[in-house]
Amino acid sequence: MKRFKENETFKNVVQPTREQMVNGFEYQGKWAQFFGNDNPITLELGCGKGEYTVALARKYPNRNFIGIDIKGARFWRGAKTAIEDDLPNVAFLRTQIELVDYAFAKAEISEIWITFPDPQIKYKRTKHRMTNPEFLARYKTILKPDGIIHLKTDSEYMHGYTLGLLQGMGEEVLYAHHDIYSNTEAPEEVTGTQTFYEKQYLETGKAITYMKFKLR
Repeated sequence: MKRFKENETFKNVVQPTREQMVNGFEYQGKWAQFFGNDNPITLELGCGKGEYTVALARKYPNRNFIGIDIKGARFWRGAKTAIEDDLPNVAFLRTQIELVDYAFAKAEISEIWITFPDPQIKYKRTKHRMTNPEFLARYKTILKPDGIIHLKTDSEYMHGYTLGLLQGMGEEVLYAHHDIYSNTEAPEEVTGTQTFYEKQYLETGKAITYMKFKLR
């Protein structure tokens, strides 16, 4: 409860109700006003503690980054760190991922990171899988025509499901690897930042998968 209350005081945290989201969210199409610039925007979906949001914001000060998660107590850490480190290009949005196309206007986003989502392995949970066709359609709406999506996960199932789906849909897979830390040519931004849970997975020797793709 203390973190929820502190989130309410953070200028980099936006916490609309579901009703506010679906009935005309104030920042849809207006995130440039929120940040005070027209720099490209990157999303981290299901951001957890916001490790990628904060790390990428440090690395790319001329881009804006928004972490999205429904659990405000998680991203409290990232929001607080961004304020303490004076990172004006960081924001956190507390909402459901399924409302992402209410949060942003058409072609407002340049890049999306999906970091360690729940693979929702059971068939009846397919509709909640963050790379199912319905979610991909939402992402395509808000992405610029050349926008890129990154998927980093410890789930071979999620990796394989998404790769197969994209190939079947004729989408453009730019890069894919089933064990990114065993690849000496892995992109630095993929291996240079590790989430809280990712570090635990690596300590147990679990492989981390990664792919990068575009939606045509």
